[in-house]
Amino acid sequence: MLTTKINLSYYHYFLLPSHNARKVQLIAFASNKDSPQNSSGKSKPFFQLNFASKFAAQLATGVFALGFIDAGYSGDWSRIGAISKESEEVLKISAFFVVPLCLLVILSISSKQND
Repeated sequence: MLTTKINLSYYHYFLLPSHNARKVQLIAFASNKDSPQNSSGKSKPFFQLNFASKFAAQLATGVFALGFIDAGYSGDWSRIGAISKESEEVLKISAFFVVPLCLLVILSISSKQND
């Protein structure tokens, strides 16, 4: 029995509606690494962010930082009983470290966007 080993490194996914309008089928096609459409000579990075995902990452990081500020400084969360006063104090102190770190992450993502 003769077997060949094929290195499949690129996958293409397509969503196709089925006969029933409520269901969608996911079909995956794999192409060879040596296929003509992938032979540009450049190797793609393993994790590459496009514009929309960079913006989404910046937005999520900003919301995370604002959540620390809100939980630590508003007083609403401890007043309604969601967190204790001690937890609010811990969040207030940790906001001094988390918010600058989040700003650094946002700026590093935007500097990668210019490259």
